[in-house]
This record gives sequence, C-alpha cells and structure tokens, in this order.
Amino acid sequence: MYCCGKCGETFNESGDLKNHQRIHTGENLYHCQQCGKTFSRSINLKIHQRIHTGEKPYQCQQCGKTFSQSINLKTHQRIHTGEKPYQCQQCGKTFSQSINLKTHQRIHTGEKPYQCQQCGMTFNHYTHLKRHQSIHTGEKAYQCQQCGKTFSDPGHLKVHQRIHTGEKPYHCQQCGKTFTTTFCLQRHQRIHTGEKPYHCQKCGKTFRDLGYFKVHQRIHTGEKPYHCQQCGKTFSDSSSLKTHQRIHTGEKPYHCQQCGKTFSDPGYFKVHQRLHTGEKPYHCQQCGKTFTTSTYLKRHQRIHTGEKP
Repeated sequence: MYCCGKCGETFNESGDLKNHQRIHTGENLYHCQQCGKTFSRSINLKIHQRIHTGEKPYQCQQCGKTFSQSINLKTHQRIHTGEKPYQCQQCGKTFSQSINLKTHQRIHTGEKPYQCQQCGMTFNHYTHLKRHQSIHTGEKAYQCQQCGKTFSDPGHLKVHQRIHTGEKPYHCQQCGKTFTTTFCLQRHQRIHTGEKPYHCQKCGKTFRDLGYFKVHQRIHTGEKPYHCQQCGKTFSDSSSLKTHQRIHTGEKPYHCQQCGKTFSDPGYFKVHQRLHTGEKPYHCQQCGKTFTTSTYLKRHQRIHTGEKP
C-alpha cells in the first residue's frame, strides 16, 4: 500500500499515489494543444479533448443518446430506471443527482448564495441567477435555427428545440405521459403523489410547483421585477409580462386547429379549446355540476352559499 503524506489517503499502485499528489502540489503536466488548458492527469486531458473533437463514446442503450463521459451516461440512465439514490433528510424527497439534492436543501435552509449585483436579488441556484441577469442585460445569445427565436439560457434553447422535433424523452412510470424536461416530469409526478413541498411561511399555502410558489410569495412582498419596456407596466412573473407585451406587438401565437381563431394568451386559448372538446374540468362539490373555467364554478357556487355577486 502507498500512503499520501499530506492527507493519509492510501493507494494500491505507486502511479495512482503519484497522480493523487498533484492535487496537493498543483502540478499540471498534461496540456491541451487546442486551448492550452492544463491537467494533473492524462485521463482528465483525454476527457477534456472531447470538447474539441465532439467525441461521445458512451451511448444509452435505451434511447441512443451519447455522452463524452461515463458518469454522465450513468446519471442519464436514471431517467429510464427511475433510480433516485440521493434523499433529503428533511422531507424525504429523492433525486437522481447529488447536485439537485444540494440545491433542493436550500428550500429548507433558506440559503440563497447567489446575488445579482444589479438589484441585490438573491437565488439558491446559480443558473437562476444567470437567467435573472438577462432581465437587466437583455442579452439573448442563443438562437434557434428553425424559427429564429433567441434565448438567454442554452438550456432553454435546447428545451425549445423539442417543439420542432416533438421529442419528449421523459416518461411518467405511473401513467405513461411524456415530457420535454425532467422538471416537467417531476412536477407532473406530484399529481400522483399529492406532494406539495413548497410552503409559504406567510399564509401557510402549499404548492407542488416551485414557480407558482415563487410567484405567490410576491403577493406578500408586492415585488414586480418584470418591466414592460414599451409602457413601464410591471409584473410579478415573466409569463405575465410576455403575454402583456403582445398588446403592443399584436402577436397571437396560439392558433385553434378547429376553427382558426387565434389568441395572445395561452390561458384563454386553453379555455377556448374546451368549446370544441366539451371538457369541463371544474366540479361543484355541492351538486356535481361541471364547468369549463374556475370562474364559472365560483360564480355558480354562490347559488349554494347565498353570496351576492
């Protein structure tokens, strides 16, 4: 056995000890000829070079997706197996990646280590900070080659492209429904479990969706961080701002295949489609009557309560 004099870690081979010791010395013997980046181990250089070559030697047998590192393939395969080995000790929620567990735990601790230098707003996830900063800079560096739409986040572009490809790689094991992102799948699964992990400290209301929870909290704080550049009107969430901006642009991107009517608001479009499908998802617990919208249900319930409009 070979022992490191710095930290006491032991190794079976002298070469492994030698490679390990470079962590302490900072020695980087291996250089990338493409970009000059240095590495302490040859295997790390080899993995890095795949960025330049585009080589992805590890393939998922389930869906054919390829990866540059075996660890990335292993993590990806958990989408298919449903394996979630990392568990939160606070609420029991499980995760397929340790980084997702670490980020989740900040919900319980309230830790928000990432701060925007422009407005002071804090975030529990670095990608959320980067996404927020684009509000100030207006930068949208990632463009879809299919439709020209631009995004401030490369992940959002990747998800957006699935609109064109129709790809929905994430499957619910309960009902078989498919989704474009793991986030959408996880949110959907709470319908089956009834889990509502996000709890408002102000009023006690619980939510199964983090986005709705964050927007809800702004009811208490009065925060409206999204500004319309045309008229100055402010909004508590980005989707409301986006919908509002269509007043100025005249854009109506939601098109009914049944009758050709177009809409600027996705909510109105969804309600309109129920005219064609006959769907009435809102039920009165008193008499069983069904309605196409929650507004119609609430109006109806006044018959039972005697409440005046």
